[in-house]
Amino acid sequence: MYQISNFTDNDDVNVLTEFGAFKVIEWKRDLSVTAMTAATAYFSSEMNVRRRQVICDLSQAPVTVQAGAMQWSIGQVNCTTGVKGVGDLFGKALRGAVTNESAIKPEYQGTGMLVLEPTYSYIIVLDVADWGNNIVLDDGLFLACYSSLEHKAVMRTNMSSAVAGNEGLFNLGIQGYGALCLESPCPKEELIEITLENDELKVDGNMALAWSGSLNFTVERSGKSLVGSAASGEGLVNVYRGTGKVLLAPTTY
Repeated sequence: MYQISNFTDNDDVNVLTEFGAFKVIEWKRDLSVTAMTAATAYFSSEMNVRRRQVICDLSQAPVTVQAGAMQWSIGQVNCTTGVKGVGDLFGKALRGAVTNESAIKPEYQGTGMLVLEPTYSYIIVLDVADWGNNIVLDDGLFLACYSSLEHKAVMRTNMSSAVAGNEGLFNLGIQGYGALCLESPCPKEELIEITLENDELKVDGNMALAWSGSLNFTVERSGKSLVGSAASGEGLVNVYRGTGKVLLAPTTY
């Protein structure tokens, strides 16, 4: 048995959201300051630049986290690499190389509690079922998820235009049932969610954080011809076609 005091019950801590095994907290103020850093800390807090952390209740579900994300754990907690053999190791290494994600993501299971490292990014918790049990993430956004979810590399359908658009050829796809935590560059209150039904969305710039795996994602010229693209001043755009959802940031990041 264990007891934790002055953590989530601290008057400087807000619980932002709870979903399944995940709880997201936010430290309202940074009190560990000096006379030289007090003004910066004050205005950071006023402008919503605050430390946030994810608490994982492993008694509800095992979780997989980004490598190096664990800060501390308590109770009965077991950590594994999640590698099931040489073939699985090779597949994860290859997927990590093409998606710019860590090749090995540790898996934690047990009945205790796992606390992840604090971050100044905004933490978004999603239910993968709301995305047709198949969601694709932009590079570097993955933080944690249920270990029951499957990870895969999703390749663009037109590689040449992806290279021309300075975009990667692969993205990390998450499939199955469970919760997913992302490190977002902007708060959930500012994110734009677009639902498509046999339609298309064109985005000029790196604004999409995540999209349904059912969508066909390509990088194309904004016009039908090179002359038209040049005249419009847009050049290449990211195009999402089909039926599904896209989560957009209000500006490029």
